[in-house]
Amino acid sequence: MTDQHGELDAALERVIDAARRHLAAVRAAQGRVDDDDVWQAYVELNNASFAYDEQLLDAFGEVTPWDVESIDPDEADAHFGAAGTGAEPTDPHPQVISVRQRRDYRVPSVSALIRAAEAARREGTPAEDEPAPVEGVGEAVLELLQSGDGSLSALDVPELEPLDGVVMVSEVGTPVDLESFDDDDPVGPFQPAADDRLVGRLDEHPFLDVEDGELGHTH
Repeated sequence: MTDQHGELDAALERVIDAARRHLAAVRAAQGRVDDDDVWQAYVELNNASFAYDEQLLDAFGEVTPWDVESIDPDEADAHFGAAGTGAEPTDPHPQVISVRQRRDYRVPSVSALIRAAEAARREGTPAEDEPAPVEGVGEAVLELLQSGDGSLSALDVPELEPLDGVVMVSEVGTPVDLESFDDDDPVGPFQPAADDRLVGRLDEHPFLDVEDGELGHTH
C-alpha cells in the first residue's frame, strides 16, 4: 500500500508541476490566441490530471472533480497545426479571405442620434472627467462603434434606421496593409487588387414593417 501511496503522491506532484507550467505559459502568451506553448502546457496538464484521477480511482474508488479525457499529444499537434513545435501549419494551400461590408442608415433625428452617442461616450469616460461633446452625425456613429464591439451590431439602435447593405467575400493574394493608405483615403483599403477573386456577394435588405403589407428579406 505504501508504494501505491507513493505513486499517488508522485502523480499529484506531476499535476501541480503541470499546472504551474500552464500558468507560466498563459502569462507569457499575454492573451495571444492559439499560442503553441499554452497548448502544449494544456495537453500536459490535462493528461497529468487524467492520470492522477485514474490512479485515485484504482486505489480508493474515488475520483476528482476533473472531467477530462486523455489527449494524444501527437494527434493533437497534427490536428492543431503542429502546436508546441514552433512549426507553421503544414497546409500547402494557405489562403487569405477578405470580407467587405457596407450598410447604409437613415438618420430620422440628428439630435437624437447625437444624444445617444454622447450617452455612450459618458459611460466610457471616468467620472471625474468631462467628455467632449459629439459633433455631427459621423462622429456620433463612430462613437457608437467604438463604445460597442466595433461591429455593425453596435449600430442597432432606435436612432438609426438600417437601409440596404452588401457583403462581398473575396479570395485575395495579399492581406490589407493599412499603413500604406492615408487615414482619409475612402477607397484604397476597400479597392480589390487585380488578382483578387470575388467568391460571392450577399445582398442585405432591412425587414419592413408588416403593417406595410410587405416583408423584407435577406439573401
